[in-house]
Amino acid sequence: MTGSTARQSTGAIESNARGGRIRGGSTISQQTAKNVFLWQGGGYVRKGFEAWFTVLIEQIWGKRRIMEVYLNVAETGIGTYGVEAGARRYFGSSAASLTPLQAARMAAALPLPKERSVKNPRGWLARHGNTISARIGSVARDGLDSCVYQ
Repeated sequence: MTGSTARQSTGAIESNARGGRIRGGSTISQQTAKNVFLWQGGGYVRKGFEAWFTVLIEQIWGKRRIMEVYLNVAETGIGTYGVEAGARRYFGSSAASLTPLQAARMAAALPLPKERSVKNPRGWLARHGNTISARIGSVARDGLDSCVYQ
């Protein structure tokens, strides 16, 4: 695992050990490995395979390809996979045509798109989507997306 993967997983483990809300520590690479190569659900065997595939895809694909595959296979709603299908389902347009707010709402609904409303978010989800939308311009303007567009 990469340094950021190990730190994220360690944070989740520590939180869970303190008796806090159970939460995962999966990175985009780990989620991509699971969604593309493995079955849903938990267990140490699946997590072991997930770690192996994560190392492989990080060595072979690179960040841009990992993100591309993730965005094409991520669950964006009940029976809906990939941002293109999600964009068509929720907004009736292609992913390339989404407004920053629409894209932010889809991002905010992850990782629980079955339980979170993309079209009519409320409370925390609405605020989180608005925050993501406001930061989209900063990411492009400040070149923070350069790790993906190398």
